[in-house]
Amino acid sequence: MDYKELKALFEAHQDPENALAMAKYMRNQFRFYGLKTADRRALYKGFLKEAKKKQIPDWQFLDQCYEDSHRELQYFVYDYLLALNKYLTYEDIAHIRHYIKDKPWWDTIDFLCKVIGSIGLRDDRVAPLMLSWSQDEDLWIRRASIEHQLGLKEETDRDLLEKILLNNFSSQEFFINKAIGWALRDYSKTNPDWVRRFIEKYGNQMSSLSVKEGSKYL
Repeated sequence: MDYKELKALFEAHQDPENALAMAKYMRNQFRFYGLKTADRRALYKGFLKEAKKKQIPDWQFLDQCYEDSHRELQYFVYDYLLALNKYLTYEDIAHIRHYIKDKPWWDTIDFLCKVIGSIGLRDDRVAPLMLSWSQDEDLWIRRASIEHQLGLKEETDRDLLEKILLNNFSSQEFFINKAIGWALRDYSKTNPDWVRRFIEKYGNQMSSLSVKEGSKYL
């Protein structure tokens, strides 16, 4: 499958009515084919199975998909990277960073950051990189840094998480303060005592939104 074939497949299964609803939900920033997540993934499930066998990401193909104006093509890129996750390396993060900065919004950032987190479990160079990202001038790069350990549970680097969050306490950005809360909320499912102590220690420096989100499961 190449970019044109994938695009034709999406077009053949598009739902114009649902596309309008999806675009509205995303504040009409992006175009949609109107494909529901399960239906979309079913269309290329077989292709991803074959792509995994190659063990090497086809970045030229992914670039073509990501440049498309329809949001489902960006979602496909994430699913592709997720499928080949164990074959991705530290050097691939530069490409992922490009995607984070291209057509950025919370939906793609919250997906792509998890790919980076998985690479971090295999390569110690990711931690200092994420610490530097946590002070980047681009809010979406900072959000990716804050959220890159989502879902890592017991493998979460607590010291790194703390440093990254501290670097963003002064932010007035909604998407940053929300991300801080989500990172704490997610880790509270694994280590509620650590998150409780963190909020007790730093709560007066955090936004009310971050405290509210981070305390949800405590």
